[in-house]
Amino acid sequence: EQAVAVAGGIIGGILLFVLLGITAYLLWKKFCRLFSYEKLINPVKTTNENAIFQDQANSEIHLKSTRSRSVPFVIPPTLHGRDWIHLTNEEQVQEDRDPFMTPQSGPRSSFHSLAGAYVVGTINPDLYKLPEDKSETDFPDGSIGRLWFSIEYEQESERLLVSLIKVRKLQPPADSCSPFVKIYLLPDERSYLQSKTKRKTLNPQFDENFVFQVSSKMLLQRTLKFLVYHVDKQKKHHLLGQVIFPLKNEALTEDNKLVIWRDLEKENLEPPSEHGDIQFSLSYNDYLGRLTVVVLRARGLKLQEESPAVGVYVKVSLMNHNKFIKSKKTAALLGTPNPVYNETFSFKADQTELDTASLSLSVLQSNKGQKTLLLGRVVVGPFMYTRGRELEHWNEMISKPKELVKRWHALCHST
Repeated sequence: EQAVAVAGGIIGGILLFVLLGITAYLLWKKFCRLFSYEKLINPVKTTNENAIFQDQANSEIHLKSTRSRSVPFVIPPTLHGRDWIHLTNEEQVQEDRDPFMTPQSGPRSSFHSLAGAYVVGTINPDLYKLPEDKSETDFPDGSIGRLWFSIEYEQESERLLVSLIKVRKLQPPADSCSPFVKIYLLPDERSYLQSKTKRKTLNPQFDENFVFQVSSKMLLQRTLKFLVYHVDKQKKHHLLGQVIFPLKNEALTEDNKLVIWRDLEKENLEPPSEHGDIQFSLSYNDYLGRLTVVVLRARGLKLQEESPAVGVYVKVSLMNHNKFIKSKKTAALLGTPNPVYNETFSFKADQTELDTASLSLSVLQSNKGQKTLLLGRVVVGPFMYTRGRELEHWNEMISKPKELVKRWHALCHST
């Protein structure tokens, strides 16, 4: 029994010694892993000065390794060959020699490393500027003024809200100017709303609101007309200019308040011709071979029957050697002898055809259940077909390619 006890003690001691040895080996191996690192080799040859700096950096990293587990930082090869200085926080930052690379001030963590000390790029302030509003500065030659207004339509109450904002650069007949504005909702020219008179100013600021009652069905048939007047010392009114604005081309909703500006136009003070007048613009693009017609408005039309059911429209036809080529027509506007269209049409026409081509604009009246009636007609074209104002308009269009040439023409009733 004593021999068994002795043998058991010896075996137990051996096992305990082996266990302690294994434990000590594992602890030593772990200890070695904590305080050892893999030295990074620099593949690029450097100058002696850089080699000395590299040795200093490695020695500092080795000293710091006893108290920190952070990975050592090595200068990228592309940055070798430059001068470096030490900062107080033991990081390396390039000297400020490049005006576009300015080191950041203040302490920084080692996480930011070298790249955090530089401004990557510069901000171009021009990219963040709002587009300049040139409507206050760019006025065309011969300008007689410019008017700003806003419009909004309330569907539920069927009200058209018009805000008269301002007018700029008026050209009065006298030195002083006291302007005011009349606002019409065409085709009703018997009633209007009027602004206050602004004393002695060429740039009046109105900021006044006006309301017109109009149904949603008739809204797109209506046109706003602004007349700007000047009051002289004898209390006489002088018309300075007008703005005609059809509502059919705008999407009017309660959530969409449109702020608009338009240049003032001189009103045609001549009385209408016997069958009325029509105003349109012509333009020819010689590069595209395209003839453009903008039907603007008509006035003084002699309607056969004035009623809301009467529609008046303009038919534009392109002819060549009196041969019909193509025709287009505007929308029919109801019940007005002074319709405003502002519709654009284009026709293909080769430059070699301009000496034999012509345009015919016919103003027609349609009524339900009745035959379409011709209210008036005008033809513009070369010397072969026209004379007077119609020929001048055509020749001016050819002499000013890509430019809209606008004129009034008297309607005739001949077919």
